[in-house]
Amino acid sequence: QVQLVESGGGLVQAGGSLRLSCAASGRTFSSYGMGWFRQAPGKEREFVAGIGWTGGEEYADSVKGRFTISRDNAKNTVYLQMNSLKPEDTAVYYCAATRLRLGIGEFEYDYWGQGTQVTVSS
Repeated sequence: QVQLVESGGGLVQAGGSLRLSCAASGRTFSSYGMGWFRQAPGKEREFVAGIGWTGGEEYADSVKGRFTISRDNAKNTVYLQMNSLKPEDTAVYYCAATRLRLGIGEFEYDYWGQGTQVTVSS
C-alpha cells in the first residue's frame, strides 16, 4: 500500500512558477513509477508527466518545455516544477504511483493522492 500526499498548489499569475511535491509512504517508493495528472472543471483527468523507477520521463505535449518532473528516492518524494504557467493549466493536480516502470494512462496507476489545486490567473 502506498499513500500519497500532494502539496505546493496555489494561486499564481500567468507566466509564473510553482513546484508541486508529492510525499509517499512506504519503503518501496523507488520501485514505483510516478506520475502527475490534472483535472480541470468540466474536463476529464489527463496525464501531465511521468517518471520511471530510475529516471526516464514522459510529458504531455501541452506541458513539454515548461514542466519538469523529478524524484528523490531518499525522500520518497516526486516533484513537478511548473514554469511559464498559463490560465489553461488551472486544474486539480494529482500524484499517482504505478507498479509499472512508467505509465501514461490513468488506468495504469494503482495509487492516487487527494489532489492539490493550481489556479493561474490571466
